[in-house]
Amino acid sequence: MSDIAVLGAGMHPWGKWGRNFVEYGTAAARAALADAGIRWQDVQSVVGADTVRCGYPGYVAGATFAQALGWQGARVTSVYAACASGAQAVNTARAQILAGMADVVLVVGADSAPKGFFAPAGGDRPDDPDWLRFRVLGATNPAYFALYARRRMALHGDTVEDFAQVKVKNAAAGALNPYARYRTTVTAEQVAASAVVADPLRLLDICATSDGGAALVLSSMEYARRHGVPDPVRVRAVSTVTPTYPRTVLDLPDIATDSAVAMDPAVAMDSAVAMDPSPPGFRAAIAHAAYEEAGLGPEDLALAEVYDLSTALELEWYEDLGLCGVGEGAKLVREGATALGGRLPVNASGGLASFGEAVPAQAIAQVCELTWQLRGNAGERQVAGARAGITANQGLFGHGSAVVAVR
Repeated sequence: MSDIAVLGAGMHPWGKWGRNFVEYGTAAARAALADAGIRWQDVQSVVGADTVRCGYPGYVAGATFAQALGWQGARVTSVYAACASGAQAVNTARAQILAGMADVVLVVGADSAPKGFFAPAGGDRPDDPDWLRFRVLGATNPAYFALYARRRMALHGDTVEDFAQVKVKNAAAGALNPYARYRTTVTAEQVAASAVVADPLRLLDICATSDGGAALVLSSMEYARRHGVPDPVRVRAVSTVTPTYPRTVLDLPDIATDSAVAMDPAVAMDSAVAMDPSPPGFRAAIAHAAYEEAGLGPEDLALAEVYDLSTALELEWYEDLGLCGVGEGAKLVREGATALGGRLPVNASGGLASFGEAVPAQAIAQVCELTWQLRGNAGERQVAGARAGITANQGLFGHGSAVVAVR
């Protein structure tokens, strides 16, 4: 095993605060340092998860946060992987620690998000699949999420009522989380009464865009022991694999590789609904690589934090993480298995349904939640006896991530 220790976790509450992203990131960083019981001067490296919507400081987030905290000689690194940026930052910190380049590393991500749908940043870019998706297809993110939902309805018989129950579950958990933007419970009737955004998804089926920040203090196991923490939460695996996507028959455009599924091209040509994934799709491959590295499987997990851009997408993650068979995600929700108090809670934090997207911070925030849960100090949303958990995230253009943490 190549474990590293999570010494500290900190967050700035999510919301629409209208302030500079640096303020959120430094607040989260200071909270993580305080949680770890170390001084900023002790940090040997800073890894920042970049934001592309906050100007040049967002493109060099590692240096931006180091400057805001006060130059003290630490090395800096900045990484970008869209919505998987935070996990890439964790993985970069882990690599530095395992390589002996640093004993203690601060990982920070924060964002100040625009109102409404995320749109491609940086002007016209006809070679950018994200730009093409918006401009050629007219597919905003909610329209894209709706395609997932319709596919589940066609293949597995999922209903809008099943999707609504995901929101009900996550809102109940988010109501218990002081860092969540939305802290009120929601009924299925309220979901059904909310405005249709992209059929069949309604406003309460999709996540908002938010401001927020999250940070972690990571260290070598030896440093943790010297620091008086003999049994810390440990990051055991980080998966950042890319899709396997055959192009031998169909020269398919990279309109949105965050949906990439490895499929038989002949089947794809015949019917998109009749797809028979073989080998596993992108999200399943992310999870498999994490399990393999960690030496664990779905049966070892106590909880999962997944990327619920929409209620329907959360059901996809259940299956891709191996929590149930293909097409059985809705069944888990109906049984209450993934709710707080269920056999394997998913998004005990409240998920993006309760937080919204603060892009570079969200994968870090997922690891914060695992840290608090595995320590046993998650308060009213505590998962009893939690010893292992997984996060799952997905970014544009073939970026994705899963982090396995254990205690």
